[in-house]
Amino acid sequence: MTKEVEILLAEDNASDAEMTILALKKNNLANNLMHVKDGAEALDFIFAEGKYADRVVANKLKVILLDLKMPKVNGIEVLEKIRADKRTNAIPVVILTSSKEDPDIKKCYKLGVNSYVVKPVEFDEFQRAISDLGLYWMIVNQCPK
Repeated sequence: MTKEVEILLAEDNASDAEMTILALKKNNLANNLMHVKDGAEALDFIFAEGKYADRVVANKLKVILLDLKMPKVNGIEVLEKIRADKRTNAIPVVILTSSKEDPDIKKCYKLGVNSYVVKPVEFDEFQRAISDLGLYWMIVNQCPK
């Protein structure tokens, strides 16, 4: 990898991932984005394991956009592992999911998620929500170095 990744998108739904990437590209925020399709691959990327072993964990992501309902390892388990490791526990994590279930929301906030966003169903609303998220987490928010 030549560029340092700033956004990790962990999303198993191809159309949701495509819409998210398009919305971020529209605002020139997707240049340093990595898309993974399940929780196991997300963990490998975050912790520089498996096919991502050449990545440096110290190269902090600016934000992780994390779906909850993913194969292999679900988003809550990914969040737990991120928050349990001192190398990654300060990385902002945004849950981006279709789940409006109160227990999911409570569990994620208890685990230290930075934001919980329910994916809008309408295309225009989805695009706007992702654009707003990207602008906030990439430009407005200040992360620890």
